[in-house]
Amino acid sequence: METYGSDVWNYAYVLCGSREEADDISQEVFLKAYQKSGDFRGEASVKTWLLTITRNMTYSWRRKLMRRASLQPQVRDTALIYPSAEAEAMERHYSDSIWAIIMKLPAPYRETLVLDIKYGLPVQDIAALLHVAPGTVKSRLSRARDKVRAQLQKEEQQ
Repeated sequence: METYGSDVWNYAYVLCGSREEADDISQEVFLKAYQKSGDFRGEASVKTWLLTITRNMTYSWRRKLMRRASLQPQVRDTALIYPSAEAEAMERHYSDSIWAIIMKLPAPYRETLVLDIKYGLPVQDIAALLHVAPGTVKSRLSRARDKVRAQLQKEEQQ
């Protein structure tokens, strides 16, 4: 948990968009991983295995919620304010803007891009985790980057 706890939580948050749900899901992931540790075959890294469990649990969680009630979109606080030097504040604002754009991407692009950028997973591991071909991963990464670039340019022109 110490090694991969923040990775699991961040990935759950990216998928569900809620801090509270990410807390619950990440706890459940580690409980399940502990219970199923004997089933780990070592075909992928521990990190990839935990992120796979996270993804599956998040989608199961989402299906459960959809059955219970219709969900309202949640507002996320992406603009963090730092009282430090102006340059640091501007850099953080730019980073927050990029993550805000990423969070608005369609789920397949967002998920693939986050696995690449945030977790540094190789294309083969991302493909295995998402159950898609490596070519699909490469295509999604390219399209996601293009969408982020285009939105950044659009925002800079405004």
